[in-house]
Amino acid sequence: MARYRGPRLARCRRVGVVLPGLTTAATLDRATPPGQHGARRKGKSSDFKDRLIEKQKLRWHYGILEKQFRRYVAEASRRKGPTGRILVTLLESRLDNIVWRLGLAATIPAARQLVVHGHITVNGKRVDRPSFHVKPGQPVAVHEKSRTKPFIVAALEVGASRIRPSFLDFDPATTAGKIVTEPQREDLPFECDPQKIVEFYSQQL
Repeated sequence: MARYRGPRLARCRRVGVVLPGLTTAATLDRATPPGQHGARRKGKSSDFKDRLIEKQKLRWHYGILEKQFRRYVAEASRRKGPTGRILVTLLESRLDNIVWRLGLAATIPAARQLVVHGHITVNGKRVDRPSFHVKPGQPVAVHEKSRTKPFIVAALEVGASRIRPSFLDFDPATTAGKIVTEPQREDLPFECDPQKIVEFYSQQL
C-alpha cells in the first residue's frame, strides 16, 4: 500500500494546523503554505476549499489513503446517528490510533509499525492490522515478549507524561489500556469540523 514519505510538517503547513498523529512537532516552523512562493501565494477562500482542508486534516492525521477514507465516510453515513460524530468514532477506534493515544508510540505511523510487527495484542491475542476496530472494553496491550524491548521501554518512558483522552483507561504496570466510552468529536486532538467532511462527500456517495 502506498504511503506518504515526504516532509510531514509540509502537510501540516498545508492545512494550517499541527497534526499530532503525523509529527511530534509542537508548533509549525512557519505559518505559511509550503513551497518556494508559499508566503506570497494567497488562494481565494471557497466552500469547496474549506471542506477539502477539513477532509485532509483527518485523512493525513490518521494516515489513511483516499479510497479507504471514503469507505469510512460511507460506513458512517449508513449507521444511525450524526454522520460526523460516527466518523470520528470509527477513526479514533482504529488500533494504530489507540496504540498512539495510549502513549505506546510517538506518532501514528510509529504505532502502525508496532502493530504490523506483532507487538500489540487485543484481548490477549496478537493483532497485526492497524485498521482493526477496537470496541469498548477490549484490552489493548504490548505483547508480553515485547515489553522488555528497548524501543518499547523508551516509548513508555516518553509517554508516561502524556495526557491521555478521557475515553481511554491505561495501566502502566501491565502496559494495557482500553476504551471506556466511545470517542466523540471533542476528543480529537486538533480543531476539525467533521460536518464539512460529510458535505464534501455528499454528492459522491
